[in-house]
Amino acid sequence: MPDPLAALGITNVGNVYHNMCTPALYEEAVRRREGWVAHLGPLVVRTGKYTGRSAEDKFVVRDATSEGTVWWGKYNQPIEPDRFERLKRRMQAYLQGRDVFIQDCCAGADTEYRLRVRVVTEHAWHNMFARNMFLHEFDTDTIENFQPDLTVLQCPDFEAIPEVDGTNSEVFILVNLGERLVMIGGTSYAGEIKKSVFSVMNYFLPERGVLPMHCSASVGEAGDTAVFFGLSGTGKTTLSADPLRKLIGDDEHGWSERGVFNFEGGCYAKVIKLNPQAEPEIYATTRMFGTILENVAMNFDTRRLLLDDDSLTENTRASYPITHVPNIVPNGVGGPPSNVIMLTADAFGVLPPIALLTPEQAMYYFISGYTAKVAGTERGVTEPTATFSPCFGAPFMTRHPMTYAQLLGRYLADTEARTWLVNTGWTGGPCGVGSRISIKYSRAVIEAALNGALDKVDRRVDPVFGFEVPTLCPGLPDEVLDPSATWADKNAFARAARDLAQRFANNFTQYADQAGRDITESGPLPA
Repeated sequence: MPDPLAALGITNVGNVYHNMCTPALYEEAVRRREGWVAHLGPLVVRTGKYTGRSAEDKFVVRDATSEGTVWWGKYNQPIEPDRFERLKRRMQAYLQGRDVFIQDCCAGADTEYRLRVRVVTEHAWHNMFARNMFLHEFDTDTIENFQPDLTVLQCPDFEAIPEVDGTNSEVFILVNLGERLVMIGGTSYAGEIKKSVFSVMNYFLPERGVLPMHCSASVGEAGDTAVFFGLSGTGKTTLSADPLRKLIGDDEHGWSERGVFNFEGGCYAKVIKLNPQAEPEIYATTRMFGTILENVAMNFDTRRLLLDDDSLTENTRASYPITHVPNIVPNGVGGPPSNVIMLTADAFGVLPPIALLTPEQAMYYFISGYTAKVAGTERGVTEPTATFSPCFGAPFMTRHPMTYAQLLGRYLADTEARTWLVNTGWTGGPCGVGSRISIKYSRAVIEAALNGALDKVDRRVDPVFGFEVPTLCPGLPDEVLDPSATWADKNAFARAARDLAQRFANNFTQYADQAGRDITESGPLPA
């Protein structure tokens, strides 16, 4: 077998652990004091200072490959090739004499669009994370002759020097599309590995007519596929883990002419204050061998988890193979979607629990990618704050949002899929006054949308947002479907609705020229 490190210019390393299985990686992680084994078998690890993604530390190498095609700006900051090369040489030197872990895996359940990925790490548990999150090759010849389409080199203990390297901090996530190489350093947060691969998929797949999506997906008993777009905190993972449907995947998918396919082989779920009654499938994974628990508190005497403890971070995470979930689509592939769900947690309390969107409205809300942050989620946030993340995943979109929106519009037209906007946020008033819509209600409206029950009821046109809102839904009190009816002060509701509509309009001005008149005018009416 060819030397897997030769192409990276990495030489004189210590031991090389290539494609180790999960039990062996457990043993190495514990022996090296990288983590602890908790009650019933999950591996508990700490990521140190960085307990979430460092979006401001992501850079894309600006060269002939990327210059005219990357969506440059806040989420794709440019870095020059010579700076990338200098950092790479220092990382090569850093690894001399150190043990290295290599995992050869794949991204993309549809073999036609699959990306072969080699993940090289300095810690055993990060290699186990890659083994959890990506797809495995089982054919012996394929493994022996594995040639990666993309390599991820991750060294969390190696830090950048901002004054020398042109980075914003000691953390760096550098994507070189021309070399098909990602380098990550200065942070132990494992999510950077999976999201850097996602960013690369988001660059190359649109050229082949595939829409990359930050979404979960599931299949019903009748074989109908549904996708669930949503930002963190909107319920994407929770609502797709439905005992009545089979899970395709919880986070990253592609939509081609052949249908929907999972990019990953695992799940990466938030587990803070996890409720075993409301989310039994995800809760069960926190008590399984093979699960990695990031920054989850634990009683070190009993080794039992303290899932409600947020002393380390609100962003506690579980990484586990998708096979830990009982009801899945084993090959990770589904047909073209019949329903597209766009999840938003509206902290202003003015959006209905569910609304039907026209194709133009679907593209408007997809480009907008709206949700809201609430007080306490981030430092300095003292009241509900509107957040717009194009395509429900702007930090991972390597091309301009209109690239993905046009693909969405094309596939919605081809499949005639229905698109629904589902609010999992507040009702009866804004956050602090009203209450969060229960998971029970959110599940009820989604079930009604997917089984066709909402096709048989009357719908009213919302005077501000223009979408159609069902007047009845099985499992929901009638008044909940009309958010204005849940507010004690109707004038306050009207002001809040117009205010949110204006926020949408202000945000969309940056896309209006490319989106065109039909899409732009399908948005809310602020006045």
